[in-house]
Amino acid sequence: MDFEIIKWIIFTVGILSLLLVDLGVFHRKSKVMSKKEALSWCVVWITLALAYGGFVYWWKGERTAVEYVSGYLIELSLSVDNMFVFILIFQYFKVPPKYQHRVLFWGILGAMVFRGVMIGLGAALIAQFDWILYVFGVFLIYTGIRMALQDEQGVEPDKNPMVALTKKIFPITKRFYGEHFFIRRRGFMAATPLFVVLQVINFTDVVFALDSIPAIFAITLDPFVVFTSNVFAILGLRSLYFALHGMMDSFHYLKFGLAGVLSFIGVKMLLGHTPYAIPLGWALATVAAMLALSVIASLVFPRKSHGQEHHHEHQD
Repeated sequence: MDFEIIKWIIFTVGILSLLLVDLGVFHRKSKVMSKKEALSWCVVWITLALAYGGFVYWWKGERTAVEYVSGYLIELSLSVDNMFVFILIFQYFKVPPKYQHRVLFWGILGAMVFRGVMIGLGAALIAQFDWILYVFGVFLIYTGIRMALQDEQGVEPDKNPMVALTKKIFPITKRFYGEHFFIRRRGFMAATPLFVVLQVINFTDVVFALDSIPAIFAITLDPFVVFTSNVFAILGLRSLYFALHGMMDSFHYLKFGLAGVLSFIGVKMLLGHTPYAIPLGWALATVAAMLALSVIASLVFPRKSHGQEHHHEHQD
């Protein structure tokens, strides 16, 4: 068997083993994850991701390791935008907090499959048509501008196509049945609202991947590096969600940082084969600086509450 295939199998089996331990040992029972526990798991997943980066450095050398770390940072930062949408989805469907971890867990498995397919298609297109990189670059610049201008409340979960599709395929119960996605009722299987939420989460992740995967192809054209950086980023996304839940409104300038990252990566992609190509190290530093500035600006200039605005208007 070709070594290229073997490394994909070994990595996938290793990740699935980690997920089985996560679900079967540490999160066997549905419960609300505390911020302290979530932060602990953030440390675990980030440590694993960086340890893998150290392995890549030993195995493939410094350049590939920098590509992996850059891809991981970009994917993790762009995934933060997913969390804003996840919060809206869970709130809209009134998903009890103790079941949210299970939905995100199975959402990760779906994300691994869908992203693997999309990365394979992206790599095949780039190998066949060099000019597709310029299309990706223009698309990322457009996406960054759109993200900066769009309304944060523009998400409508009830209009998600997966809701209508799921209702056509399965009868849907009116209420949740614990952590179950399906129940047997009157001799046939019925899906619960939790299964509908899972499909909406999966669809949302695919939509976000249309932005993030082209962004990583600006860093490296190695599909394995793109896939591994994607997987480690989404593995840590669940814990990050619970760690930052309730604090997301505090980072109101973050979307401008993410928009800047997407547009900058698009420009890097367009300049890749010119004398003005942006070195990988500079690109990584720029991305980190954009994200840091957006977070610092959010904390230094907090968003005024409606009560504060009303108070100032009254004084005027």
